[in-house]
Amino acid sequence: GIPKGVEITHHNVVRLFHATHSWFHFGPDDVWTLFHSYAFDFSVWELWGALLHGGRLVVVSFDVSRSPRELYELLCREQVTVLNQTPSAFRQLMQAEESIGEHDRLGLRLVIFGGEALGFQSLKPWVERHGDQKPRLINMYGITETTVHVTYREITAADLDAGVSSLIGVPIPDLELHVLDFYRNLVPVGVPGELYVGGAGLARGYLNRAELTAERFIRHCFGEGQARRVYRSGDLVRRRADGDIEYLGRIDDQVKIRGYRIELGEIEAILSQHPFVREAVVLVREDGPGDRRLVAYMIAVPSSAPSTNELRTFLQQKLPEYMVPSAFVFLDSLPLTSSGKVDRKALPAPDPRRPELGQRFVAPRSPIEEIIAQIWAEVLKVEKVGIHDNFFELGGHSLLAAQIVSRIRDAFRVELPLRRLFEGPTVAELAKHIEVARQKIAGLRALPIIPEAFHGEWPLSFAQERFWFLEQLEPNNSTYCFAFGFRILGPLNIEALEKAISELVRRHEALRTTFHGRDGKPVQVVSEQWPSPLNIIDLRHHPPADREAELQRIFESERRYVFDLSRDLLLRVILLR
Repeated sequence: GIPKGVEITHHNVVRLFHATHSWFHFGPDDVWTLFHSYAFDFSVWELWGALLHGGRLVVVSFDVSRSPRELYELLCREQVTVLNQTPSAFRQLMQAEESIGEHDRLGLRLVIFGGEALGFQSLKPWVERHGDQKPRLINMYGITETTVHVTYREITAADLDAGVSSLIGVPIPDLELHVLDFYRNLVPVGVPGELYVGGAGLARGYLNRAELTAERFIRHCFGEGQARRVYRSGDLVRRRADGDIEYLGRIDDQVKIRGYRIELGEIEAILSQHPFVREAVVLVREDGPGDRRLVAYMIAVPSSAPSTNELRTFLQQKLPEYMVPSAFVFLDSLPLTSSGKVDRKALPAPDPRRPELGQRFVAPRSPIEEIIAQIWAEVLKVEKVGIHDNFFELGGHSLLAAQIVSRIRDAFRVELPLRRLFEGPTVAELAKHIEVARQKIAGLRALPIIPEAFHGEWPLSFAQERFWFLEQLEPNNSTYCFAFGFRILGPLNIEALEKAISELVRRHEALRTTFHGRDGKPVQVVSEQWPSPLNIIDLRHHPPADREAELQRIFESERRYVFDLSRDLLLRVILLR
């Protein structure tokens, strides 16, 4: 994104340490590290935590910060007492200590986590070696715009045994937390919502970004009559019955796969509960146009890596099918950014080799099985497929199943119902059905399909009824809207383009079909007259330096456009000149 300066006062920083003194009791005997870049807000806590209390600050060089083994030696040599780490960086430090095999040289009394979500289960090897009191382990959720830290949660061995996920605890005493829904209403205990933060730690705003400041720093009354200034975090949380706040992930990390809205953090939290998974990151990969799939990256407990089949079974017991990743990748360590957070862009593409499944590989035995196996390998992006391999265990889902059936139809000239793949999701089972179907159609001639004139009002198909019903239930939902952008270089005949688009609408009745209610029932109406679907927006009057930004703004606005099924053409084309 665009870098933004946050205006934090000296008072904000001083009150942070006053408000948290009873938890930490920092003093002149403490030795801190300046591990993080001074461009990262965590460094404010490290730098001033040492200096304001008369402690000693050890500046960690960049090379040492990227070498967990050298960092461990520095912590021992300098007898550091207060260590501040992102969970990703600390996990690498844990592994370095484990490989060194010496657990009693450290002088730590506090390890304070921040910067990203902490999965408590990842700390189990550390707690088994050191316990939970020497050093104390503290999880502090924070936001730059509210002065580094917002909440406090001390982690105990009981938390690890309870299998809890990323609990961020209670607010710092001079801050207030509110969990609100989309309409900024308070949500009940246990219901996810966006976190809003108010109180003494709020920044003045963003430097020279008045519009962004007004968008993120708002005034809200919370039903108490007097509006207060709060910061809209963009983080998804829920309040538990015991008062703890549970972090669920970023709202803008919510993804949509095959029409389902998915919180990646929820999948990561469940994966981290597996006894042999130390750390997990889930993201959406699109290695080919339109091929969006969930991929899980994990660090396993040494010598105990679970199989793909075990992980899939574990997740299926706790999550709906559409939230189960299609691929699982084990890594020795997760790549980190300069701030010590997981570098998601550096995560590798999944290995195309056949994953470890519950059965051994059996090669195709006939030409039909060979063709089906090749189709599966191409669609699922794996090197080879055995005849008893389960389509869904290989990462298949309903949309890929439709592709399989379509390609089988083209290859064998047979009609294979989609349910056949769900009933028998192996190459061997499909081969049997295809052989039977080919025998039935031998010598038979298919009758031609003759189109019927379509006028007036007609009842809806089952698919259209579902589409119409969802639109009535949630009118502003854009799940079924797809936006594509193309940059055209060179001369363009706009008149020819408009005629081509109009001809497309004329030939396809579905694009000029609208839905209406008649006596409580939906009907479809095909229009014989329709407006041009092409809208032209001229950007040439904008200064050249501003055109690209304006183009992106318009594209983002159009991407969120929601069609009115009762009057809109189901095709909308915007030409930006």
